[in-house]
Amino acid sequence: MSTLAAAGLVSLLLVVQSAAIAAPGDDLYARPGRLVAAEGTRLNLYCLGKGSPTVVFDSGWGDWAPVWAIVQPEVAKWTRACSYDRAGAGFSDPGLMPRTSARIASELRSALHNGGIRGPYILVGNAFGGDNVRTFSARYPAEVAGLVLVEADIVSTAEERRGHAKLIASMHDCREAIATGRPLPQTPARPGGQPARSCAQEFFFRGLPEAMWSSELNAKLLELVGTKVAIYDGFMSEMEQMPEDESYLEQHSRSLGSRPVRVLSTGKHGVHSIDPSRPPSPEQQKYEEAVAREQASWLKLSSNSKQVFTDKSSEYIPLDQPSLVVDAVREVYRESK
Repeated sequence: MSTLAAAGLVSLLLVVQSAAIAAPGDDLYARPGRLVAAEGTRLNLYCLGKGSPTVVFDSGWGDWAPVWAIVQPEVAKWTRACSYDRAGAGFSDPGLMPRTSARIASELRSALHNGGIRGPYILVGNAFGGDNVRTFSARYPAEVAGLVLVEADIVSTAEERRGHAKLIASMHDCREAIATGRPLPQTPARPGGQPARSCAQEFFFRGLPEAMWSSELNAKLLELVGTKVAIYDGFMSEMEQMPEDESYLEQHSRSLGSRPVRVLSTGKHGVHSIDPSRPPSPEQQKYEEAVAREQASWLKLSSNSKQVFTDKSSEYIPLDQPSLVVDAVREVYRESK
């Protein structure tokens, strides 16, 4: 377990402490669920509960199924709920390149069909996952019962794309270190006296270990990001393809008629955790207002749409305020019936 050694003693202590506040049963995501063939790859699916329509969760960039560890079991109390790892991530096999949202949507549809999970589906997408579920909706509208967009990504600015290029370069360095067995690069010490992290800890979710998860889940995730090169290849390609994904959505937006759509907005787009001691700058506030306006444009996807605002969560609503997501899914489920 060389990855854990590289993470350092402090990180290991944090992993152990996290067990006290972890979501019960999140060890489900520390092992493969069901690997289903999907267009040249196999996707790892976790399906809980029974009922129809099935709710399908897609995660943000750098994330996979565990981000839904609190929300998914709650939704599964009244219908079938399925989360999954995109190709290359988590326990899924590598997929064909490039990793566009169109390819991701097609693979997901193939896996659902091959797994005997019939539509139509309620699609739930967080951050970058919002691009993927909107693309699914545009390509296969007859198979969509409703949408929940959870602080979903908007069209990136030129400045953000320059930042993406730097992030891809840093991720490539980490990928090469893992591929060649070299020590992982370390990030600088973080604000507030928090310890430095290895690159593998820094790139995924909102940083590993995650206090909301058990020691078992954190340990497995640290092992995966310290050993599985395909994770890096998949996410680097996803980020490289974001401009194409955004262009596709601009050209192929399609109405869902009266099928329910809910848009959850936080005013914390791109912010991984809330720090009450650091209020947003005027520039950040202006940016967040622009994000909320663009997210509001998705309301035109349906005549039955609503934007819900919260100031109690970072962009990681599934971890910070999971009940908001559960309530939105429940409302879409009821109205889709």
